[in-house]
Amino acid sequence: MREAKSGLIEQYRTHAKDTGSPEVQIALLSERINYLTSHLKSHMKDHASRRGLIMMVNKRRRLLDYLNRRDPDRYREIVERLSLRK
Repeated sequence: MREAKSGLIEQYRTHAKDTGSPEVQIALLSERINYLTSHLKSHMKDHASRRGLIMMVNKRRRLLDYLNRRDPDRYREIVERLSLRK
């Protein structure tokens, strides 16, 4: 898990010491969302995890909206790289 997270940070960062830019946060949330989605397919009654998934999706949406307001070019790039719907 730690290696995957480090790899995502390495891939989406904007400068050498970047760990908290919107792109990195969106990529990390997308990875966790994908994992929880697959988890919920086999554990359909896990409502606590479902609530966490919904909160993560909302947080990612807010980060994407922020990035779209601040820098639409970076927004379009991250949506394309992560192949998210818009």
